[in-house]
Amino acid sequence: MPRLGSAPRWAAAAGRWGCRLLVLLLFLVPGPGGASEITFELPDNAKQCFYEDITQGTKCTLEFQVITGGHYDVDCRLEDPDGNVLYKEMKKQYDSYTFTASKNGTYKFCFSNEFSTFTHKTVYFDFQVGEDPPLFPSENRVSALTQMESACVSIHEALKSVIDYQTHFRLREAQGRSRAEDLNTRVAYCCHKSIVFLD
Repeated sequence: MPRLGSAPRWAAAAGRWGCRLLVLLLFLVPGPGGASEITFELPDNAKQCFYEDITQGTKCTLEFQVITGGHYDVDCRLEDPDGNVLYKEMKKQYDSYTFTASKNGTYKFCFSNEFSTFTHKTVYFDFQVGEDPPLFPSENRVSALTQMESACVSIHEALKSVIDYQTHFRLREAQGRSRAEDLNTRVAYCCHKSIVFLD
């Protein structure tokens, strides 16, 4: 069964048409506070599912955004190990959903482009499982952190924010580039038709 979590175990289940998963960006951070950020291509009439083993009581967040294709929308569905639907949205451009696992087991989330007959999509998602482990093993101790430790924790949190902003701006840049290339193609096509018509 395909699962996320660590590079050797990571895989995606093939869609119903046996589509191949094209991974454009893969960034995995294994561990208890793990996160998986993946950008992949979702063909028209296709569905792509991902799986993650989660222990009860773990807080998780699923964020996704359609970067290119059609009206920049996709269907998303998240199920618990018993198949109960935790989250379901149709034709969304982007969204974020946070939940706490109610039971141990394999959770499944799928992205569907089955409503589209001719446009494939490029989808980015970030699936965060659990909290980051403490920067210092003694961070939860009774005594206060030293000034150096406090400064390190502050810098660490600020750098995590910077990474989030960089990801956001990379996605916006990719989306803008896609729209610009599409517009350029249409203008070039119209200009070519005009020139042929004038000749």
